[in-house]
Amino acid sequence: MATTSEFIEYVCSQIDEEYEPRYRKMFGDYMVYVHNRPVLLVCDNTVYVKQLDCMKNIMEAADKGFPYNGAKEHYIVDIDDRETLQLIVGKLEQVTPIPVKRNKKRKLESYIGS
Repeated sequence: MATTSEFIEYVCSQIDEEYEPRYRKMFGDYMVYVHNRPVLLVCDNTVYVKQLDCMKNIMEAADKGFPYNGAKEHYIVDIDDRETLQLIVGKLEQVTPIPVKRNKKRKLESYIGS
């Protein structure tokens, strides 16, 4: 079962607008970004966060699960607990880098030796 569009919209609506939340479909499910940083993974209408050191105190009592086959175990976020969600998003925004766009042409040229 994939994540529904209603659920991903709800997830983003739970995050304060100051973080400029947006989502992007990836492999049938979604990644939620704040200030262009990937912070939450949403699979099968469940919100996941990586088990990072900065999340231990916030998420110590949270359930854990695997977002997809082959994934590492993640914390499961209670999306209805807005207070905790804002703590999670705030911490992750500080430690998550903005992904670097890769130039496919340059990558191909280096691969073929041009």
